[in-house]
Amino acid sequence: EGIGYRQARSMELSAMREWRGCRDEALALDKAARGEANPAQYRASAVMLESCESALGPGVAGLALEERMRAFALAVQNHLKAGDPVAARRALDTFKTGFADRDLFYADGTSFIETMTVLVGLTDGQTPRDLLLVNVGSKLRAEIRRVRQWAHN
Repeated sequence: EGIGYRQARSMELSAMREWRGCRDEALALDKAARGEANPAQYRASAVMLESCESALGPGVAGLALEERMRAFALAVQNHLKAGDPVAARRALDTFKTGFADRDLFYADGTSFIETMTVLVGLTDGQTPRDLLLVNVGSKLRAEIRRVRQWAHN
């Protein structure tokens, strides 16, 4: 029984070590993308972050949850920065499914899921009043109002 536990724990640690190595490569791509404002590198980083997560087996799904959520959230954002809202929507759906009933919060207290939902356009048809009920930043809310005003006037 003790040997089986040690073996399973060793496999978990090995899987997380591989995941962190993969994540670190993707973060290096993200850093390069930010330095050059290169959409292709943002896309490559996003795809790599998604593949890091998908390479993890179900046996380690509960390990380093917060760390993995942050990495996958970066994948969603990088798809958006790469100019691919369809891939960002798909990644956001995967995030919601993979990390059910969990959310991340930005430094200003706004919700990652709600902010990304607004940005990728999953809430089309919302009225300006509905936008007040969503936990997004005031700058984003003001920009959405501005875009809507110019679209209708």
